[in-house]
Amino acid sequence: MNTSIKKLTKLAVVLIYVSIWLGCEDFLETQPYGTTTFDKLAAQVGGAEALLIAAYSNLDGVSTDSWMGAASNWIFGSIAGGDAYKGSDFSDQTTITPIEIHTNLVSSNPYVEKKWATYYHGIARANDAIKAFHSLTTSNEDYANKIAEARFLRGFYHFELYKLFRNVPFIDEKLDDVRIGNTENILPKIQADLLFACGHLPYKQDYPGRITKGAALSYYGITKMWGPGDFSTAKIYFDSVINSGFYKLNDEYHQNFNADLRNQESESILQVQQSVGDGGQGYNGNYGDVLNFPWESGPVGCCGFFQPSQNLVNAFRTDASGLPMLDDYNSIDVTPDEDFASDDPSFVPYQGTLDPRLDWSVGRRGIPYYDWGKHPGRDWIRNYEDYGPYSPKKYTLHKSQQGVYSDKAGWTAGLNANNLKLLRYADVLLYAAECEIELGDREKARYYVNLVRRRAANKDGFVKDENGNDAANYLINEYPSFPDEEYARKAVRFERRLELAMEGHRFFDLVRWGIAAEEKNKYFEKEKKKRYHLETAYFTKGKHEVLPIPQAAIFLSSKNGVPTLIQNPEYD
Repeated sequence: MNTSIKKLTKLAVVLIYVSIWLGCEDFLETQPYGTTTFDKLAAQVGGAEALLIAAYSNLDGVSTDSWMGAASNWIFGSIAGGDAYKGSDFSDQTTITPIEIHTNLVSSNPYVEKKWATYYHGIARANDAIKAFHSLTTSNEDYANKIAEARFLRGFYHFELYKLFRNVPFIDEKLDDVRIGNTENILPKIQADLLFACGHLPYKQDYPGRITKGAALSYYGITKMWGPGDFSTAKIYFDSVINSGFYKLNDEYHQNFNADLRNQESESILQVQQSVGDGGQGYNGNYGDVLNFPWESGPVGCCGFFQPSQNLVNAFRTDASGLPMLDDYNSIDVTPDEDFASDDPSFVPYQGTLDPRLDWSVGRRGIPYYDWGKHPGRDWIRNYEDYGPYSPKKYTLHKSQQGVYSDKAGWTAGLNANNLKLLRYADVLLYAAECEIELGDREKARYYVNLVRRRAANKDGFVKDENGNDAANYLINEYPSFPDEEYARKAVRFERRLELAMEGHRFFDLVRWGIAAEEKNKYFEKEKKKRYHLETAYFTKGKHEVLPIPQAAIFLSSKNGVPTLIQNPEYD
């Protein structure tokens, strides 16, 4: 979606949809409202296209100007996964905390409700687009491509809901009554949508942001990694993407997160188009991540959420060979600065060796924060006693980009057009490495992991100080061998955490690997000694792998007073 398409998105949404979540309508109401009707829109190509663009608008996870359902999954993937704390102040956005600590999480939690509603709104819009294009014709290949885009979106939204809630209804365009219950495993239907998209989409679209064959192949492969994993089939689809010649790793790691390079990166497989300066007061920018900037005197001046955890920072420590400390990375803390004032000259930064990706993922004291100067530490932290000394960095802006990719027309200058990368080629390489390990080819897995590490080791891409020297003691090298299957599996899983840090994947990886309870409770055991808000944190196996079904959705699913949706186990 380019800027003109984003504007069409706004128009389509205004014409077609109003928020229905807090009203009395059915929780998946799809009938259009306003000055036009579905029949009128569906009768013309332009109207069908408007319906499709409306379906695209939910890719950012934002509806009714709320960050609660952000597609970046900074809350449900990174904070819930232990890569970050809620941040800001303890009393601000308190309903994030139950998601972070896995206790006292109720089905009326507004973040849970919004995540559910946003994606089901997107599903309703995708279904309207499918019906509209079918009503025109299915013989024209261009219409088949449009239907494929809509079916990908429908499959993607359902897959996100599956990852979050597991037991959810699959709603297609043929249903007149969407109150169908949630006892069916919907993965096969998700895969059918993605497989259709694989067969009808091109690798290259006319407009950036449109769904491509590469995205469809990748996500089909990803769905095959879930419950239980079909690694043979997943490998076939990942191999197709890898061998297509359409993707490669960017030369430097940080290029993935630079707004100046939006839609130019060879590594991006699916990115959400953000825009500012389009009359939308910045709300077509990255509203889902608008809270995630350093506090007060730092860039933008708001809002101090999404602070990287000490555990994550420690994971970037390397040994004398430049390899990760797979087993004892958390035995020593990379020196935090929370006990030092920002102007205290006695602070001594960590002198050990580090993976250079740390300082593109995390803002920490003494390290340049893009072109804003060195991160001062405490001065950019709202509540360092509770949430530590670190700031988020990916998807924030360079100082030189303010006013170019940002919009001050809204309530914060943080609204910006730095596109969100939902899927990168590095992600696919590491998924493929997982498959190779499970299928017995450790050398192929090592090759894929080392491709990712080789890019990270490009010295041109290290964070530099004001004199052009490395900003810290960076040391990273490739794996010389994967001596056995256990080591290989551990190395690939650790690499996913390093490469994809703060990108919303961690929790879902832990769940998919079946080790969420083990890893999270080990994380809490040490972290709760540092962070008071984690004191009651605990992960219950068999419960906390999924979220509770929103109570409002259960109520609205009733037929003759009996809900068709069933609450997930052990939730009220």
